[in-house]
Amino acid sequence: MASSPRRAGGRSARVAMRAAPQPEDERPVYPGMTGGKFKPLDESQMQQVYDTSLELLESVGMGQAPPEFIQVVTDAGGALTENGRLLFPRAVVESAMAVAAKEWVLHGQDEAKSLELGGERVYFGTAGAAVLILDHETQRFRESTLPDLYDLGRLFDTLDNIHFFVRPVVTRDLLDVRELDINTAFAVMMATTKPVGTSFFFPQHVGEVVSMYDMALGGDGEFEKRPFVIANNTFVVPPLRFAEESAACMVEQVRYGMPVNLLSAGQAGATSPAALAGSLAQALAECLSALTCVNLMRPGHPCVMGLWPFVSDLRTGAMTGGSGEEAVLNAAAAQVTNWLGLPSGVAAGMADSKIPDAQAGYEKGVTLTLAGQAGANMVFESAGMLGSLLACSPEMMVIDNDLLGSVNRTIRGIEVNEQTLSSQVIKEVVNGPQHFLGEQQTLEIMQTEYTYPLVGDRLSPDDWIDAGAKDVKQRAHEYVTETLATHYPAHIDVDVESRIRDTYPIRLEEIPR
Repeated sequence: MASSPRRAGGRSARVAMRAAPQPEDERPVYPGMTGGKFKPLDESQMQQVYDTSLELLESVGMGQAPPEFIQVVTDAGGALTENGRLLFPRAVVESAMAVAAKEWVLHGQDEAKSLELGGERVYFGTAGAAVLILDHETQRFRESTLPDLYDLGRLFDTLDNIHFFVRPVVTRDLLDVRELDINTAFAVMMATTKPVGTSFFFPQHVGEVVSMYDMALGGDGEFEKRPFVIANNTFVVPPLRFAEESAACMVEQVRYGMPVNLLSAGQAGATSPAALAGSLAQALAECLSALTCVNLMRPGHPCVMGLWPFVSDLRTGAMTGGSGEEAVLNAAAAQVTNWLGLPSGVAAGMADSKIPDAQAGYEKGVTLTLAGQAGANMVFESAGMLGSLLACSPEMMVIDNDLLGSVNRTIRGIEVNEQTLSSQVIKEVVNGPQHFLGEQQTLEIMQTEYTYPLVGDRLSPDDWIDAGAKDVKQRAHEYVTETLATHYPAHIDVDVESRIRDTYPIRLEEIPR
């Protein structure tokens, strides 16, 4: 049946509007929308978790504390036991919480892309230490490299629904640890103008990296004025022990003004209690210990409470990043942290599936939706991860960008007012064309109220077959191939890049200009 002229005209208008560039302030979803509608715990339960965490810090304390932590905590009224455990009195912890930064800005090199952390504003990003890359053509894994890290970053740079880029893979081709730390920090800086994050193996590399960032920003001290990098610091060996090298790195990060994600990653049933409430209480205690030390050293230093309570498959002991238990536990971690008034960070999107398939989709969907709905400020691991964090896939990152657009749309919710209730529009359509396809309201809000997938398919079965019958992995691979062939961010001046290369052992090949 031929379409009516009005229907054809409406469709043409919609297609033309969809193809037009969309102003950022008119997009249906955007970074930092307010979550917090999902509340897995009630007030009494949150208080119990908090009280338990403080009791653990006061009576059990933290093992293997570095000298700097011991000094500031004992000076404030804490104690070091005969067996070397650092005890944190409740008053010391709560005094540190009182001066801790409640809201702060993680800058982008492009200031328009900076993130305002705190409250229940939600941002999605990457992170991790994957050691494998899934090859699309062979569907087999290979070791991740420095070029992979850079390529993932510039791919991320084009994806609107992923807001920050923390190192997702380890550069296995670099055997020298100094070169690994410096090149990781260099690659994330060069790949995107959005906020980024890196990690350090040794504390002596922190100052070198900050000096490199100062060069990029124009002079000594510039990074501390506008820090665009957060340090992902797994400072704890659960249960309740500091990781000595990482804690030493944290001391240097605070000294140089680098924001820190205070990351605890106990695994329920292995390195934290199998009971989810106990796992949550332990993670909170560990993160509060680090927050206390940081704020005793430098009150108000920008930190994220990175409660990442992981879950085990208790039949095997293996980590399961895509389970319902993982989803609700991280949502609760965000809720408790926000309840305390502190910036929150959790992990979600950590599919156990090894490939971008239906299992990856449902695992990512439930964990990411609950984290966003709970109001987590920074949702790490949210794009590209497979194999319970052991692997990363560029194609999965592109598919996850579509998923995150949908998740963000659920966070936005539904605006109800006289205009959106559409009473007058309904009356006009009932007495007129009998459909809403060509209505002015439809045209006006198709971009501001609706999200559209980048690689997801919405064709009819016949049109899908005519278009090549490609699955989402194939369409994502085409996007990856085209993007990596053409998109080379050039926000760092070529002369500045040259000076950095002359000063540091940069192993990333010269970037096309």
